Amino acid sequence: MTSLAFIVAGAAGVWLLSTPGGRTAGAARWLPASTRRAASATTRASVPLLRSVLAGVAAGVAGWIGAWTLFGGVVAPALVAVLSAAIPPCAAMQRHRRRAAASWQAWPRLLAEIRVLVAHRGQSIPAALFAAGMQAPIGMRPAFSEAARTWSLSTDFEASLRDLKTSLADPTADAICETLLAAHQIGGVRIDARLRALAEAAQAEAAARSDARAKQAGARFARSFVATVPAFMAVIGLSIGRGRQAYESSNGQLLVAFSVLAVAGCWLWAGRIMAIPVRKRVFLQ
Repeated sequence: MTSLAFIVAGAAGVWLLSTPGGRTAGAARWLPASTRRAASATTRASVPLLRSVLAGVAAGVAGWIGAWTLFGGVVAPALVAVLSAAIPPCAAMQRHRRRAAASWQAWPRLLAEIRVLVAHRGQSIPAALFAAGMQAPIGMRPAFSEAARTWSLSTDFEASLRDLKTSLADPTADAICETLLAAHQIGGVRIDARLRALAEAAQAEAAARSDARAKQAGARFARSFVATVPAFMAVIGLSIGRGRQAYESSNGQLLVAFSVLAVAGCWLWAGRIMAIPVRKRVFLQ
């Protein structure tokens, strides 16, 4: 009976979490808007966190199985499992960097389109921004859609830009949103010149970052190649001498653990020195 009760409670919890539009959402309508937004943001953040944890556990188990198959023992598989569990968070950070790079590349084109819509077609800055956002890269479109929805419901451009900055979480987007907000609030006849200068600044930043990454292409390939060679040599070592029995010995386990730590340390160090600096976000509020 106790097990059945736990199963029913777990199923009810999953149902409540998976039905945000059900009675629980209706019961929370009496909460203030800021509280509902905070709760919604917390819910959205918890889903990727749960996925990252599950992916880390799965990667750790896969790493342990692979290392035990090759080396046997306990020390080396445990170390490989711990390092493998860190792969999904690192991959998520890498995806975030790629999205940021796509944002840097897209903003000059978006600003040029905003400038055309404002200066030559007479649209307002909010309308031009959200119209251009529909042509943004796929990873950026949900942020523009959410901000456009806020604008259509409240006509509060500052709140819409706040939602856009929160979703994009990019220093370049922060600076552009603040500039567009100031141009919208102040107005004047020099909006076209301001938008042109903003587009040129974004283009210069994107070009500098693209040039830096192009110069690092050879070093990045060498980093991946050098990390692959020790794993290939470890597989070849199975057919030399006693093979897996040598790996299973105490000295073999220590040497394998040292080698794994050395490769992981060099990988992280090389990635750190090759990281392109990112501006800090200063327009958070």
